[in-house]
Amino acid sequence: MTAIRLVAGLGNPGIEYQDTRHNAGFWWVDRLASREGASLKIDSRMHGIIGRAGDSWLIKPQTFMNASGRAVSALSRFYKIPPSEILVVHDELDLEPGTVRLKLGGGLGGHNGLKDISAHLGTQDYWRLRLGIGHPGERSQVSNFVLKPPSRQEEELILDAIEKSLDAWHLIATGQQQAAMLKLHTKS
Repeated sequence: MTAIRLVAGLGNPGIEYQDTRHNAGFWWVDRLASREGASLKIDSRMHGIIGRAGDSWLIKPQTFMNASGRAVSALSRFYKIPPSEILVVHDELDLEPGTVRLKLGGGLGGHNGLKDISAHLGTQDYWRLRLGIGHPGERSQVSNFVLKPPSRQEEELILDAIEKSLDAWHLIATGQQQAAMLKLHTKS
């Protein structure tokens, strides 16, 4: 059992990005902080907005998506947290809105935030919580798609998936990832 000591929710800083699909990871960390009564504050040394939820550090990198690794690696190095104890929460084009998946390692799927984190950590073997946002259908439309807000219906599905995954947080946090996957990946 490997407890999670660092949760990085991915997104882009700035009011113009706060409601976009690419910020689903930020939404997740904000909801977790709210549920846990954790306060989040800017920490320039860590290049992000950080806080604590139980035994886990939370971070919303403020480096923009493509440089997320700078913040994640700064916090993980400072607190000596190995990649196996890191959970990265991010938007996932290959999953429909309302779908959430937990996995350890794997490919990067063209996600620039994951690419940068993997480069900074020197491995792809960290936990990922993938929040489905759907795909625009055309590869050339992906950048525009992720930087736009979802439709109201898609947003409701994404927020439902966030709530469902937060219901499994205590399992994830305490290293019961198999039980969490069973809970998250089983249709109810």
